[in-house]
Amino acid sequence: MATLDAPAKTSARWSRLVWVPTLLLVLIGLAAVARRLFVFVEPPRAPRFAAGAAVDATFATHPLLTLIHILPAALLIVLMTMQFVPGIRARHLGWHRWSGRLIIVLGFVVGISALVMSYSVPIGGANETAATTFFAVLFLIFLLAGFRSAQKRRIVQHRQWMLRAFGVVLGIATTRPIMGAFFAARRFSPHEFFGIAFWLGFSTTLLGAEAWIHVSERHSFHA
Repeated sequence: MATLDAPAKTSARWSRLVWVPTLLLVLIGLAAVARRLFVFVEPPRAPRFAAGAAVDATFATHPLLTLIHILPAALLIVLMTMQFVPGIRARHLGWHRWSGRLIIVLGFVVGISALVMSYSVPIGGANETAATTFFAVLFLIFLLAGFRSAQKRRIVQHRQWMLRAFGVVLGIATTRPIMGAFFAARRFSPHEFFGIAFWLGFSTTLLGAEAWIHVSERHSFHA
């Protein structure tokens, strides 16, 4: 009996190892959207950090573009998370397919608006523009590849491409604690560290998604 239970225990352990940081990043991403909306509605009268206030002011000059980006992004991150919950996928396959189509639409809105913002709101200069352009294009490629795989009923490839797309989406949340560390250090300006934060954040979650693809396929369990 212990031998039979070992694979299940291993699967549960790996799943927890993935889901705990994933859900934490989802919460960070949603919190970032909520904060941006709050600052739009109620700008702080006496900001505590000049550097942070400068970033808020930059986004405030492009409110419509920012909202077009962050509101669909909030819904996107929630729907993509639910797509990888095995119980939801198994019991509600119709919902999984329809939400998947909505994810493609939202993803292209988020990806294209990210590209526009890369050149309209370049807080971190050329380095940030290069990072956001690179990962936005990758994200759109992953989405398109995932959609085409689903149409051709190539389920394994579909899952792999969508996991990579999800890894890019989570990257925006990973950048937040990295930026927070830079803000706390007060050694560099946002112009100097934003690009670094984006490269590190997006690369970390994309590599994490790639690692999970290989681990889960090797051990034949999914999340």
